[in-house]
Amino acid sequence: MAPRDPAEPHRTASGLELFFDLVFVVAVSIASGSLHHFEADGEIVSGVGQYLAVFFAIWWAWMNFTWFASAFDTDDWLYRVTTIVQMAGALVVAAGAKPAMEHGDFGLVVIGYVVMRLAMVTQWLRAAAGSPEHRATALRYASGITVVQALWVLWWAADVEALYYVGFVVLAAAELAVPVWAERAGLTPSHPHHITERYGLFTLILLGESILASANAIIDAIDHDEKLAPLVTIAVTGLVLAAGMWWVYFARPQHERLTTMRGTFTFGYVHYVIFAAAGAFSAGIEVAIDHDTHQTDLDAAVAAATTTVPVALFVLGIWFLALRDLLPRWANIAFVALGVGIGASALGPFSLVVAAAAMIAIVVILEVTRTRTHP
Repeated sequence: MAPRDPAEPHRTASGLELFFDLVFVVAVSIASGSLHHFEADGEIVSGVGQYLAVFFAIWWAWMNFTWFASAFDTDDWLYRVTTIVQMAGALVVAAGAKPAMEHGDFGLVVIGYVVMRLAMVTQWLRAAAGSPEHRATALRYASGITVVQALWVLWWAADVEALYYVGFVVLAAAELAVPVWAERAGLTPSHPHHITERYGLFTLILLGESILASANAIIDAIDHDEKLAPLVTIAVTGLVLAAGMWWVYFARPQHERLTTMRGTFTFGYVHYVIFAAAGAFSAGIEVAIDHDTHQTDLDAAVAAATTTVPVALFVLGIWFLALRDLLPRWANIAFVALGVGIGASALGPFSLVVAAAAMIAIVVILEVTRTRTHP
């Protein structure tokens, strides 16, 4: 397993990587659907907390595979089989997402997660054997991941309520620390353009969930003639917001952020917020539909916030990660103000319409400044 050339021309996502992503469509969809039910029932805090925990397992496993593939993808039979094992673990995580979020039973999630991560260990051991110059880094990854997986199993088996949230946070932090520790032994040769393409593709998967939610609004509009106008409004504004999120994400190239170790880790870790927000957005659209069809008792402002707050977090996350250094001062101020305004629009009337208008204004800013920052 020799390392790939980080300057390899025309490097694109492989068919195996795209196949791998399909499994995560299922996992994200189930987690988002469970979040929708929590929010519709008024259990906002607990629902968001459980969603973030399950989404962490999904995101972290996907991200580790993506970075490893960028550095060491050999596409031989053993690599493919190991990747399919990881996909099997992801399906177990998907199956366990609902009981984890609704009943606090993380058994299946932990089992599936450990399967994915231990499969990743075998990949790192192959890399250690096949790439002497990266052996120290690969062995650090393998040992670090193995130790943390053992701790996850102990956390689940202990079933101590007092350690439930604290233990999860500590172990999640340990997962995040493993790459930082491992890469200090020598940077793995990831391909910047390949990485940003992979992240862009996962963003499209998440936004696709939101498009589906908007389509559901139209379907519900047909089934609820008395609420035709409000549901069509949700569908239209949902599409505008999703299109705006896509526009913001792909407004400027992001591969230049991956030239340093600090920039690389910032890019990878901030995407947890961006991806989680994109997944929560589709749940918010469904809650908006429930509110207008009287299927939830949520206050109007709270119902709207389940949509507008994730959108605000998404656009502000992209601004922080990829746009703030490329925009003039006035554009940065306006962008942040409009992003905050999207989240705050839930407090006023016609919240989704106001949020959509703010999103259009953000897109206009990006286009007006495009020639100055990115010819």
